[in-house]
Amino acid sequence: MEFELLIQPPALDDIQEAIDYYDFQKDGLGEEFEEEEEVNNYLISISKTKFFQVRYDEVRCLPLKRFPYMIHYSVDEDKKLIIVRAVFNTHRSPEIWKERD
Repeated sequence: MEFELLIQPPALDDIQEAIDYYDFQKDGLGEEFEEEEEVNNYLISISKTKFFQVRYDEVRCLPLKRFPYMIHYSVDEDKKLIIVRAVFNTHRSPEIWKERD
C-alpha cells in the first residue's frame, strides 16, 4: 500500500534551490535533477518502499545517485503519511536543516 507523500515547504525550497543552481551551471541540468533521473523518481520510490535506513531521530535518508543530495523524511505509519523534511546537499551539515523544526 502506498503512503501519501507530503513535501514540506522548506524541502520544496531545497529542490528549487538545487534546480536553480544546476541550471546556472548548465542549461537543462536543473531539469535533469528534478525530473528525468533523480528527485521525482526517488520520491516515488519512497512512497512505495518507505522504509529506507533510519539515520537519526527517526529520520530516514535516501541518497541520490547522480547528484550529491539526500532526501530526509519521516514515516507516520498510523496516518499512512511520508513527510519529506529536506532534500539536502550532502556537503552541508544536517544540523542546518534540523533547525527548521
